[in-house]
Amino acid sequence: MPAGGAVSGLPDLDGKVAVVTGGASGIGKGIATRLAAEGARVIIADIQRDAMEATAAEIGALGVLTDVSDAQSVADLARAAVEAFGTVHVVCNNAGIGPLAPVADLTLDDWRWMLGVNLWGVIHGVHAFLPILKANREGGHIVNTASMAGLVAGPRLGAYAAAKYGVVGLTEVLAAELAADGSRVGASVLCPGTVRTSIGTSSRNRPADLPDAGFKDVDIELEDNPRYRWIYPDEAGSVVVRAIKRGDLYALTHPDWYPMVAERHAAIAAAFREQAAEAGFDAGLDAGVDAGTGTGPGAG
Repeated sequence: MPAGGAVSGLPDLDGKVAVVTGGASGIGKGIATRLAAEGARVIIADIQRDAMEATAAEIGALGVLTDVSDAQSVADLARAAVEAFGTVHVVCNNAGIGPLAPVADLTLDDWRWMLGVNLWGVIHGVHAFLPILKANREGGHIVNTASMAGLVAGPRLGAYAAAKYGVVGLTEVLAAELAADGSRVGASVLCPGTVRTSIGTSSRNRPADLPDAGFKDVDIELEDNPRYRWIYPDEAGSVVVRAIKRGDLYALTHPDWYPMVAERHAAIAAAFREQAAEAGFDAGLDAGVDAGTGTGPGAG
């Protein structure tokens, strides 16, 4: 079985129909470009009309103006895709925003905007497209873009991490359910590290009806952090294409960042061991935690 508990893949993307939200720029454009290079018929959805039209013309894709935070807009996107090509094989729920602020500085408008795009945008995509993919006899694949901040998070990432942890959990559950059903549809979660995109200027697309802002756009490319390793969107796109072909659950752009995730895992394991000792559990629980088997209360 391929890495990450894969159950389904699309090894041949030639002629397949692929939808990429947030496809006009950044990681979305990288994904769309790599899918087009594989011979896929690509639809890029974006909230910025000018960028969408330019990218569509550049890579030979169909552009559909879409606000992923709006369920009807995503439903209209799904309908447009089916009307244009008859079906859909691949959906990449990628559109996202990335301003930062300490939790104490966040406004409710900040939370609504962040979760509306980064979490509800994925939910809307899954809701609108999953029935189409399941009805496709050739199978299908959903890729949901999360982040390394969906695996481990630091300061100023409270709202962003809440959304991205949600995307990771949603995708894990979806993949397990599809596998249990014996479905020909698979699911991957993309957890990118630092990619050279325009996410640092996300506030240009902030809705006018959510004006109360504690968020700040931050260009983290200017921050001197030795942990950062920057890649380009087409590299992230190649990671996504590989995950779709292989059916990998986890699509990772920065495997060298695992020590950060391992540190979090170690802290959780230590907490399990401490609580097991307090409760008088035997060493069997300790061994289960260390082995990552999920043994113990609440597992499953």
